[in-house]
Amino acid sequence: MLEIFNWLFGQYAEYEPIFITLELIASAFGIASVLLARKGNVLVYPVGLVSTALYVYLLWNWQLFGDMLINAYYTAMSLYGWYNWSQNSDANNGSSDDNTVRIERMTSRDLPIMLTLASVTVAFVALVYYFRPVINNNFSFDGAVMGLHLFTWVDYADMLTTALFLMGMWLMASRKIENWIVWIIADSISVPLYFYKGYTFTSVQYIIFTAIAIWAYIGWRKLYREQQLTHTPNARLA
Repeated sequence: MLEIFNWLFGQYAEYEPIFITLELIASAFGIASVLLARKGNVLVYPVGLVSTALYVYLLWNWQLFGDMLINAYYTAMSLYGWYNWSQNSDANNGSSDDNTVRIERMTSRDLPIMLTLASVTVAFVALVYYFRPVINNNFSFDGAVMGLHLFTWVDYADMLTTALFLMGMWLMASRKIENWIVWIIADSISVPLYFYKGYTFTSVQYIIFTAIAIWAYIGWRKLYREQQLTHTPNARLA
């Protein structure tokens, strides 16, 4: 039993207590925000901002720059999402007293945006990792060795998940039901990825995220149908 515990959490023996505490707080707020997102509640964004801001700080200290950029983007996109959801909630439209957002489906106009976002993200994260030796060398080129041969499978996986997460966040901020499909894929990949990186608490968080994303996709489909009946009674449901 002790061997299993050490295998799961042994890496934390080298961490400062403040970083362990902040990771736990960030994970808790992250889970809370996803639960709110499952309900389509606007409060997902202020709660999520606490998590993303903490992860930006932690990931910078851990030198996981791709992951840090994800959370920096989350922080910025959360502000947009907060505004967009607030303007398109049932409470704001006067149809109810809650903060449930009006849900939409993807259209063909969304695909170019997603492809552009994914391409730019992969290119940017690759550039960051290419110059990682310089960044780790206090931003000095002296003695720094760079090259694509230094990339590991973790770096390529990080590029993929970064692109998926950024697309998922944009779709969520735009109130598209398909955001949950992207989250399910990205969260599933992140479980072993973070465990390999040595961040067990965050890996466990992504296990929970995957389960909630599946649950949320089912819930949003139901909510979408209900909203279609309420606002467009004669519409054919998807």
